[in-house]
Amino acid sequence: MAINHADDISLLQEFRNPATKEKAFTGIIKKYQEKLYWHVRRIVIHHEDANDVLQNVFVKVWKGLDNFREDSQLYTWLYRVATNESLTYIEQQKRKSSLSIDNEGSMVNQLAADKDFDASKIEWKLQMAIQQLPDKQRIVFNLRYYDEMPYEEMSRVLDTSEGALKASYHHAVKKIEDFILNH
Repeated sequence: MAINHADDISLLQEFRNPATKEKAFTGIIKKYQEKLYWHVRRIVIHHEDANDVLQNVFVKVWKGLDNFREDSQLYTWLYRVATNESLTYIEQQKRKSSLSIDNEGSMVNQLAADKDFDASKIEWKLQMAIQQLPDKQRIVFNLRYYDEMPYEEMSRVLDTSEGALKASYHHAVKKIEDFILNH
């Protein structure tokens, strides 16, 4: 994940200046929107849902960036906000679907309903396997596998020890391998 941290520092300085605040925020969005979209999308699955969550992420970022203390890198903080918003969204969806009698809202069923879905293709099997994971393992797997995020950085995003993250990733990989081999 090649991020220019010097660029982030100047964007943060510009954001704190009322005259350049909006321009700096637009710069932050341009720089991180795609990375955050795919991070959110891998958690919530659907494009429309990912867009809704991402919009909420940027609203929270706009409101919270003045209080960002720079204890971590900007992208670490952004990923944390995006992860938390995604998990909040999933919890809301689970509550809604538990109120409905059928289970059409499950992530696996949503994935299978995708018009491009083909269960015989390995990439779909991988996605089905990932969706079987508990939320935390799924996020750890996605951050490591897709975003190639180092455990140290992931530890700051998820506020979890590196050892626990390594164990979580290892368990996720085992479950995914088992799913792919047995389905």
